[in-house]
Amino acid sequence: MSVKPIREHDGKAMLKRWLPEFSNGKHRVESAGCTITPEVLDHTKAHNWDLILEENPWLTEQKLVAKPDQLIKRRGKAGLLCVKKDFEECKQWILERMCKSQTVESVTGTLTHFLIEPFVPHEQSEEHYICLQSFRYSDQILFYHEGGVDVGDVDAKAETMDIASGEEITEEKVVAGLLGKLADDKRAGMSSFIVALFKFYKELHFAYLEINPLVMLADGSVVPLDLAAKVDETANFLCAQKWGDHEWPAPFGRDLYPEEKKIHSLDGKTGASLKLTVLNDKGRVWTMVAGGGASVVYADTVADYGWGHELANYGEYSGAPSTEETYTYAKTIISLMTRYKHPEGKFLIIGGGIANFTDVAATFTGLIKALEDSVMELKEYNIKIWIRRAGPNYLDGLRKIKAAGQRLGLPMKVYGPETHITAVVPMALGLQEELPEADLTVSSSPPPIRKTIVVKNKKEPAALPAPVGGHTIVTADAQTTSIVYGLQNRAVQGMLDFDFMCKRKTPSVSAMVFPFGGFHYVKFYWGTEEVLMPVYTSIKLAVEKHPDASVFINFASFRSVHETSTEALNFPSLKTITIIAEGVPEQQTKDIIQKAEAKKVGIVGPATVGGIKPGCIRLGNTGGMLDNIVMSRLYRAGSVAYVSKSGGMSNELNNIIARNSNGVYEGVAIGGDRYPGSRFLDHMLRYQDAPGAKILLLLGEVGGTDEYDIIEAVKSGKITKPLIAWCVGTCASCFATEVQFGHAGAQARGDQETAAAKNKAMKEAGIHVPDSFDKLPDLVDQVYTKMVEEGDIVEEPEDPTPTVPLDFTWAKKLGLVRKPANFISSIADDRGDELKYCGVAISDVFKQDLGVGGVLSLLWFRRQLPVQCTKFIEMILMVTADHGPAVSGAHNTIVSARAGKDLVSSLCSGLLTIGPRFGGALDDAARMFAEAESSGVKPKDFVDNMKRANKLIMGIGHRIKSLDNPDQRVVIIKEYAKTNFGSTAILDFALGVEQVTTRKRANLILNVDGCIAVCFIDMLKSCGAFSDSEVQDFMDFGCLNGLFVLGRSIGFIGHYLDQLRLKQPLYRHPWDDISYIEKLAGDSEST
Repeated sequence: MSVKPIREHDGKAMLKRWLPEFSNGKHRVESAGCTITPEVLDHTKAHNWDLILEENPWLTEQKLVAKPDQLIKRRGKAGLLCVKKDFEECKQWILERMCKSQTVESVTGTLTHFLIEPFVPHEQSEEHYICLQSFRYSDQILFYHEGGVDVGDVDAKAETMDIASGEEITEEKVVAGLLGKLADDKRAGMSSFIVALFKFYKELHFAYLEINPLVMLADGSVVPLDLAAKVDETANFLCAQKWGDHEWPAPFGRDLYPEEKKIHSLDGKTGASLKLTVLNDKGRVWTMVAGGGASVVYADTVADYGWGHELANYGEYSGAPSTEETYTYAKTIISLMTRYKHPEGKFLIIGGGIANFTDVAATFTGLIKALEDSVMELKEYNIKIWIRRAGPNYLDGLRKIKAAGQRLGLPMKVYGPETHITAVVPMALGLQEELPEADLTVSSSPPPIRKTIVVKNKKEPAALPAPVGGHTIVTADAQTTSIVYGLQNRAVQGMLDFDFMCKRKTPSVSAMVFPFGGFHYVKFYWGTEEVLMPVYTSIKLAVEKHPDASVFINFASFRSVHETSTEALNFPSLKTITIIAEGVPEQQTKDIIQKAEAKKVGIVGPATVGGIKPGCIRLGNTGGMLDNIVMSRLYRAGSVAYVSKSGGMSNELNNIIARNSNGVYEGVAIGGDRYPGSRFLDHMLRYQDAPGAKILLLLGEVGGTDEYDIIEAVKSGKITKPLIAWCVGTCASCFATEVQFGHAGAQARGDQETAAAKNKAMKEAGIHVPDSFDKLPDLVDQVYTKMVEEGDIVEEPEDPTPTVPLDFTWAKKLGLVRKPANFISSIADDRGDELKYCGVAISDVFKQDLGVGGVLSLLWFRRQLPVQCTKFIEMILMVTADHGPAVSGAHNTIVSARAGKDLVSSLCSGLLTIGPRFGGALDDAARMFAEAESSGVKPKDFVDNMKRANKLIMGIGHRIKSLDNPDQRVVIIKEYAKTNFGSTAILDFALGVEQVTTRKRANLILNVDGCIAVCFIDMLKSCGAFSDSEVQDFMDFGCLNGLFVLGRSIGFIGHYLDQLRLKQPLYRHPWDDISYIEKLAGDSEST
């Protein structure tokens, strides 16, 4: 998410809609023009010229201007303006250029969008220039009394006004600050326009708005002729309705590939981050990189080794994408790779930093599936695969993908965190000898203890000056505690495990805040012991109960993080606030920064993973899983303090520092937004004052000017400790058009903000700057070795690696432990992306139109039965659905409903009446008739045997029905069975019994319960899906009674709803229907 440009038409449409409101009706934009797209070339499309004229009748009534609307600068000088023409002339001018290639300066692209708007007659003297843009602490307005294509260097000659965040402007201030050179008679109208324009700019979350020329006519009306604008995309949840329908156009010369549109669409539908930009579809080097910062580093390294012209794509996937999302992303890249062949083959570099919380094995499952589906193409196009990845469950992921590569016969090299993040790049390009592949049979462990460095100049410990006070961010110690906002149990448990490993005496988390669940406790582990963490419903309560907590870790979403952070600023005891959320609107961030600095509260974030200080505290998920904490020796303090923008790259810095020095003293990821709450300098000055921080390390990136503050601090002597620095994004020079890198702030707004310019300036200032990021580990080693040799760093003996009990859930996922399951289920699976009924995905249930009978067959019988069987099941449910309100079950349901009981209670009341005398005889009837039929006994003998044994024949007998007056339910069931089942042996036997019993009494017929029972057993036996023993099991399990319960529940619920609908009162049985007996016959007189 970032600041993004919009089309001129969309910007003017917003002005037309909102300017009257913000100016109290003084100013308005009469027309935003109309957009012409390639649809006019296709007569089958609705958006044709006739419709355009119908919607915009003014097109034939006046002179017009036509121009491309594709983020093209200096259109006039490029000959891309059609001025003062009628509609037919503009139409012809557009048709001559539509979908044609056009070169503007050094960029070539296809013209696809044009804007037609009214021509505004005016004098040159009526043209002016205005620009609004945003900075960290203010918004700036530039105004020049002259405008147009030849306005020149407005930055140098325009009047400027800086408006502090949260400050309002007035017409008087505008006149005094901007309009000194404007004619007196124009000042009032122009000042009111600028005030309204600034309100519009702020309310709709613009980040840049330039109008040139801005024409002020003799009647005082103000008309924007040419407009360029950028809005803060992260404010979509606030401004979507205000913005209206619009699109995010690609830069001119960067026509989006269908694959890019596909990934962009997928990105908008998921909580993960998926980005793809195709740079050169014929290039040989393709990357699939996890992490925003890591994606830039890989592109940089390819470019720094001289292969920038072969870099085919830029992109990243992060934020724990699902297996299916990773599959789609990988498959898309492979499809692009295999579009064109290259005689020397191609390289697919699958890389990434050490993840904080993304399950590497889970994402690699999707990647493996993509490789399996594309194995023939990968071989045909001679694609070599190089992999380097680390993070949670990385060993399992690397093992699986290596096994897949061997099984598929793909040329593949696999590495883990034992190698530098970009080490695979020079190896893939043949510029460096291949390192041995990772040993995937053992888990990660700390790097080997470094060889002892010989001290050449032993020094006595120097007396260090007292740290300078005034830092807004509190430097943590082993007693620092925090409050966590949000039910982030996994993050809190990780913080407690880190504390325990660092041998803290008490946890660093005092409490959690969750406003929706009421006050309660959550159980966590402190080592092997269980502890209860209080969860409060408000920040106020948490702070009152835990006044010693000085750190507030805010996991609120981007929608509510401004509100919660602002509330936290009201409590003086909270000295540092960490904002984890990505996608916070820039204006909200600026407001938080302003309030925090006024109260001297430090801010880390937004869009940060947090920070870590070995031995003291970790903020959130910083440092990743415990195995990474161990591998990077973050459980004890080292001598190198770093600041990074990227959270993922902070883990890589931990790894680099651990392998090339004595470890990390402290590390902070300030976040990748344009306006981070704290800057590089804020932390570097803390490190300068911290006695334990001997070496400072800075990882900056393209965009912004914060690195220049560090340069000035070095030059002025504020920073004197050895400083190593690198700015990622040097690959930007390889791109013909502007590319938005992984972070919102990773975009240069001028030459000074490019990575190359900042690296050059830092080197000239005496800062240690490597030749490329790939050389950073060597430089850390050199600076550290020199300081040890000179006695500035004294190496300490390495203590044994501490251990923390592994969480059972994670250990089980890694396959380290096993435990008998408490429950076993073989009929449904709610894991994965889609619910499954006995292996059949829910989507397939509907595609195959299985119906209720099909679903019941899957869940009850673990079979997908034939259609005639599932239809019969549905018939049973329909036949048994109800039998009127007089039966016992319906009666109980009705009485309960009228007593005011809820639906579930009333339904249960009815269901509890089902038994041998009401609906519960189906299983006994099925068992009785099936056993008799299989024994070969004759129906008459069966009846005689049951009589001699004094047993009732289940399923025989009805209160009023007979052979002459049959029960239609029985007729329907019987006829369906006879027509559709392969055998009806048990039904035939039961009908034989009926012939015997009806001779004794006419109503001793095969009733509906008996008919359903025998027909259902005939169905099971004849459908070919079950053995005799399985059929017997279903009878024993009560399956047939279950059908009655399921079917009759429909009727019971109907009766409940019917009673409520009719508003029936409490039922009381009438006395005259009750016989009150005081004395039973046969009782003695004394009784």
